[in-house]
Amino acid sequence: MEKEAALAAAAELEIPGECMYSGEPAVVRPSQPTPRHTLYLSNLDDQRFLRFSIKYLYVFAAAAAVPAGALRAALARVLVDYYPLAGRLRPSVDDGEGKLVVDCNAEGALFAEGSLPGITAAEFLRGRARPHKSWRKLLYRVDAQSFLAVPPLVVQVTRLGCGGMVLCTAINHCLCDGIGTAQFLHAWAHAARAAAGNGDDDDPSLPPPPFHDRRALRPRCPPRVAFTHPEYNAAAAANGNGNGNGCGEAPSLLARLLGQPLTPVSLTFTAAHLLQLKRQCSPPLKCTSFEALAAHVWRAWVRALDPPGSLPVKLLFSVNVRRRVKPELPHGFYGNGFVLGCAESTAAQLASPTAAARHGVRLVQEAKECVDGDYVRSMVDLLEERRGARPDLASSLVISAWTRLGLEDLDFGGGPAAHMGPLTSEIYCVFLPVVGDRHGVTVLVSVPQAAADRFQRYCLGFLKDAAADVADAKVMS
Repeated sequence: MEKEAALAAAAELEIPGECMYSGEPAVVRPSQPTPRHTLYLSNLDDQRFLRFSIKYLYVFAAAAAVPAGALRAALARVLVDYYPLAGRLRPSVDDGEGKLVVDCNAEGALFAEGSLPGITAAEFLRGRARPHKSWRKLLYRVDAQSFLAVPPLVVQVTRLGCGGMVLCTAINHCLCDGIGTAQFLHAWAHAARAAAGNGDDDDPSLPPPPFHDRRALRPRCPPRVAFTHPEYNAAAAANGNGNGNGCGEAPSLLARLLGQPLTPVSLTFTAAHLLQLKRQCSPPLKCTSFEALAAHVWRAWVRALDPPGSLPVKLLFSVNVRRRVKPELPHGFYGNGFVLGCAESTAAQLASPTAAARHGVRLVQEAKECVDGDYVRSMVDLLEERRGARPDLASSLVISAWTRLGLEDLDFGGGPAAHMGPLTSEIYCVFLPVVGDRHGVTVLVSVPQAAADRFQRYCLGFLKDAAADVADAKVMS
């Protein structure tokens, strides 16, 4: 089993040459008139660390590919409902501290068409595990002077030599979180299927109509910060980037990471692997697959980087708050409805060879349990008081879970994608769904080249231990 899980770390595809474009990108506007107004963004939307685009990459085999024109027409139809994605971000005229709003002006999304005749979907799937920097050519690069000048939605469809296609989307994170992007993408896919006569309005997987208003997450007046919020500590707020290395301190773990060549590591954990992780907790502890895997990866990451034992280390991960706030956020809310959970430890307590797996899992559980409605309101108020605050990344692993969102089930009418994942690999860790295995999870994160083998070994070591236990049991029997 260790060999099977390790195979994903070896696969990589470098795309040679340049993508050939059929012409200038098209501007896709809503196919019908849409409301013209300014959309308020909540403090959860308008965080400095979310001022980027979520970049998804899908690979469709030839049998599942659909014409670019059909995708473009379906996009125009779905933008009638999701019209803020056809607008533009701009600073609020009512707020002098840099707060953003969406000008719902129907300027449109950008839609590029390209081709890579020298690559097939099969080649891509063989090398899909680790994103290569050459993959960036699969998404049209907007020549813009600032983040605000980039359209909130940029799409590129790239035809492959086999007749398959790669679909890349860049969706502005200030407008949507992972749940919101999945909702939009499925609405787009449904519009394409409906136009081809394959749509079903009674389909239980059809996403709900979008709910645009974010005022349910307005700050209180006056703001009341009732929690310490270690995910946004004072040092991170003070220096703006969470490096924690101002005032003459030694370089942070983050600074060390960014100062070295990085390499992506991709490891797939099957349902059986995740069950084994859960069983490592002694005494037994009821936990979710996410809790067990997050604690395990965090511990492996710290052990691989080998910081001083006294260093405080953190695990930051997204917690969906749609049902945690009172009243609950409306069905169809596609804005940012998450906050960061924060587990804390010292490196020695977490990474010691004698430390029990149960310890890390309990830290993750406790971090989740403290996120209730009061905690969310306090965080919204903190972001009101500390405009520009960013998470404390000095010695933190950040995990973003793309599992259980249905992202891998995208079907525009020809069949589901053969692969989905991010366009690039970063220092934050992504838990990805596994196409064809609803209970599997692929862990993707970039680590220093010098630590990559150690990280993989620490992540997979439990499989060797489990195999040894099985062998010992057989001998005893």
